[in-house]
Amino acid sequence: MKHFLFALCSLYALLLLGCEAIEDRMELGTAITADQLQLTATPLVVGGKKSNKVILDNKSPVLSSWDYGIGLTQRKTDTVLLVSTGENEIIFTGLNPDGSKITKTLQVTVDELTYPVPLEWGLLTNGSEKNWVWDETKPAVWGNGGYMGNSAPAWWALKVAEIDGQAPGEGAGAKMVFGLRGATLTKLKSTGQTEVGSFSFDMTKKVTLDDGTVWAKGKLTTKGVTVLCGKSPNEGNAPVYEYDILLINDTEMILAYAEPGAAAWGTAWFWVFRAE
Repeated sequence: MKHFLFALCSLYALLLLGCEAIEDRMELGTAITADQLQLTATPLVVGGKKSNKVILDNKSPVLSSWDYGIGLTQRKTDTVLLVSTGENEIIFTGLNPDGSKITKTLQVTVDELTYPVPLEWGLLTNGSEKNWVWDETKPAVWGNGGYMGNSAPAWWALKVAEIDGQAPGEGAGAKMVFGLRGATLTKLKSTGQTEVGSFSFDMTKKVTLDDGTVWAKGKLTTKGVTVLCGKSPNEGNAPVYEYDILLINDTEMILAYAEPGAAAWGTAWFWVFRAE
């Protein structure tokens, strides 16, 4: 009987031991400061010049978020394409084990756009941000004309001084600011009102005439905001968010929008801007 009681007590003791909680003593790690970050952003050198392909590398014990202007990546190591020559900023945000965030800005110099990117990013933003206003040097800055026929307002054609009658505050004194970081578009009205949205390109969406001539070289799409006087009067002044790019360079930009169902010489609307 004594042997049985001893065995029973031993079994009970083992059961109690098996039920004890196992503590996870793994340490989260110590938070580091921005000065302790080990980061590199290195452009590939091609033909002796720093290209726009940049290798990002984080050797720090933090989670990664790299903001390279037109996009984000959360990989510790990644390769991204920059879209403008000259000095580019890459903003790194790290997440420490304790949940605190640290930020550091890296400067990257690009000598040449060796790897293909839409040149329009640089033309529109100048690699940072750029102001665009109505081009008052042209005969007209907004109005309608023939789709795939005209390249500027031709039928009903308004000058800058007449724009406020169509879109209050969006005529003389108004401007648009295209920013590279986050692809932001800010519309500043002459009344002091501000509207903020974003923009993107699709340079594969060309419009080509029957003879092979390229009438529009791509599409500019805005979100949350239109360009100045960005509306279609024949559609109840509906806002326009997608534009054909007829011309864009360092100093000029001409956009168009074809009304739904418009064929050649159907009604299109035109916007004529210049860099400020």
